[in-house]
Amino acid sequence: MNVLVVEDERNLADAICRILEDAGYHAEACYDGRSGLASAKSDYYDAVILDVMLPGMSGFEIVHEMRRDRVATPVLMLTARTATNDKVEGLDAGADDYMTKPFEAPELLARLRALTRRQGEVVLDEVSFADLTLDLNTHDLHCGERSVHLSGKEFEVLQMLMAHTSRVVSKQDLLTRVWGGEGDTSENSVEAYVSFLRKKLSHLKSTVHITTLRMLGYRLEVYPNE
Repeated sequence: MNVLVVEDERNLADAICRILEDAGYHAEACYDGRSGLASAKSDYYDAVILDVMLPGMSGFEIVHEMRRDRVATPVLMLTARTATNDKVEGLDAGADDYMTKPFEAPELLARLRALTRRQGEVVLDEVSFADLTLDLNTHDLHCGERSVHLSGKEFEVLQMLMAHTSRVVSKQDLLTRVWGGEGDTSENSVEAYVSFLRKKLSHLKSTVHITTLRMLGYRLEVYPNE
């Protein structure tokens, strides 16, 4: 499950991401309101952890904009404030739950599980496409009796492609989601990891291929083995 953390205190945001990743989630952070809103309105995330006090626009404004645009992604709001009026404002704006800082990791994870259950989400241990099964815990890719282990970046690239099989995934999407704030990376990095994955798919003798659509990006397609 993919979780977006919108929090301007970078140390806290990164700590929350580590908590989530240790619990088996895929977590990414934004550090200001406007970039947080843009990410929250995408179809990539299954839940959003959202601070109230943010540069650019507040958490209240973000969740209000999300609900106005019919984005139903569950939102857990975080704040140092304890006033009842602030909690009411957040919930009235469209948040699903509210936590005050500081908090303990087990409570954060429990509230996140509760939010996703309400939305009918199931936290999966694996995802499948055609003859491939990707284990989200071990990062092993299976095809019939064969399997290979994926590196961290290989896993994240393939996970994103498998999560969006109905559309083309652009190089920029992959750079943003997989490499995030690593500013020295380029599209060459994406091409390199796609090449690594193609070799592993060939080794597995999978019917799944990563197709390049010129000027657009990549898509998983199935071709019968010869």
